[in-house]
Amino acid sequence: MGQLRRSLHFVIGAVEGLKALDRVSAPVAASVKKVTGSPPVKNALSGTWLGHQLHPALTDVPIGLWTAASVLDLTSGDAGSDAARRLVGFGALSSIPTAAAGAADWSDSYGPEQRVGIVHAALNSTALVLQVSSWLVRRRGSRGVGTVLSLAGLGLTLASAYLGGHLSLVRGVGVNHTAFQEGTESWTDVAADGDLAENKPLRVEAGGVPVVLVRRGGAVHALSATCTHAGGPLDEGTVDENGCVQCPWHGSRFSLADGTVAQGPATVSEPVWEVKSEKERIWVRLAG
Repeated sequence: MGQLRRSLHFVIGAVEGLKALDRVSAPVAASVKKVTGSPPVKNALSGTWLGHQLHPALTDVPIGLWTAASVLDLTSGDAGSDAARRLVGFGALSSIPTAAAGAADWSDSYGPEQRVGIVHAALNSTALVLQVSSWLVRRRGSRGVGTVLSLAGLGLTLASAYLGGHLSLVRGVGVNHTAFQEGTESWTDVAADGDLAENKPLRVEAGGVPVVLVRRGGAVHALSATCTHAGGPLDEGTVDENGCVQCPWHGSRFSLADGTVAQGPATVSEPVWEVKSEKERIWVRLAG
């Protein structure tokens, strides 16, 4: 098992460092952004409405359907051929929204993550072609060939799923980047009142956590300064007319009042800090 793990890590490391892939991944990502860039589309595909990324949840559907089809192929003989064909077909259909959600997320990645992602997509695309081919030959009565094609497609899908797990669990793509910031519930002096201009984000630190302060309409708001989506610095962003701070990296917007996501690709609300002023100093603590 140790040798297998080392081999897998070697392969993934090689893919992450293969800069030649950038010549393909960069223009493809730019094209995906053009198609999915409008706020309603981005919010829908990213899972802003769901509270976490949509793509990982959707992947279970085609994988489950194709796995079930192969189980029928291997255990039920001709009696399960019609059911297996339907499972293959529904798996292919369900892979379309799954791929769209994944592409929308992937288009915001860079460097090693984008390179692994383009290989992940290529494997899934090849697997889909094999499954569609399987459905077609099954329809013509070639169950044996369809079984082989489905098994080959499922193998590629599982290999691709390993890469997806690496992106999420090793590279941290799609995780909440404030999840492990503990903050402090004690009032902490962070800035002079005069340092904070109207609608100009100011980065401070409280309990080892970066916090962004924004004065708007006489009130001072405070959110954690690390964007939950990809770790972007909210203090380098802008404040819009609706009272939201926008991340400079991918355009996610968070309400200054309660930290909720107003626009994706972020899916998780920003931690909110309570604010008070004493003797011309600004104090904050993490809201309970």
